[in-house]
Amino acid sequence: MIKTIALFILLIATLYARENPFVSTQNGSMPLTSNQEISIDPLKQASITLPSTARVIESVTIKYKNLDGSEKSQKILLNNSVDWHIPIFISQNYNLQKNKRTKKHFTKKKNIPFKKLLSLNFIKIYQSSKTLKVITDDTIIRDFLLVKPHRIVFDIKKEIDIRSHVKKLSKNSIFTNIKIGNHKGYYRVVVELDGYYTYKLSHSKNSYFFTLR
Repeated sequence: MIKTIALFILLIATLYARENPFVSTQNGSMPLTSNQEISIDPLKQASITLPSTARVIESVTIKYKNLDGSEKSQKILLNNSVDWHIPIFISQNYNLQKNKRTKKHFTKKKNIPFKKLLSLNFIKIYQSSKTLKVITDDTIIRDFLLVKPHRIVFDIKKEIDIRSHVKKLSKNSIFTNIKIGNHKGYYRVVVELDGYYTYKLSHSKNSYFFTLR
């Protein structure tokens, strides 16, 4: 009889036994890991190029995988202006971190001189970074933007008889093409751009400045 009772208790105990007695029963236990080798190339450098409409980078989100195979993400808030011409990089550069700890480098913003793009008897056009300088003794009577391709258009009041003039610029330039055409009572200047922009127009003496933004 005693042997029968002992055998019965042993059977009941096995019903509640855990498959792995070394795993914690508490919630939020340590995630399971594996010794399986995964052949993945280490991160060196990756980049992303933003479209020409981008002006502010608000945040960066990195999605990563844990040892147990679960996926999570971390987000960095930035809210900084960005130049879409320059790719955004992500890398693990230990030399960069070392330099950051030892010394901070400060560089002064240099003034970029104006470069001549076009020169005619009645108008001269120069460029400095994202600024277009138009020198003329005449008056700009209207200006506006057009798309496909994105371009600045401005009309200058002058009764003049000229043939259409086209000046192709460098493919690496923000301003890629300049066209001048004759109309009744004015002539039109069209400056094609390499992407999407707005601009601010300012005037000083005989110079007009189109500053892209």
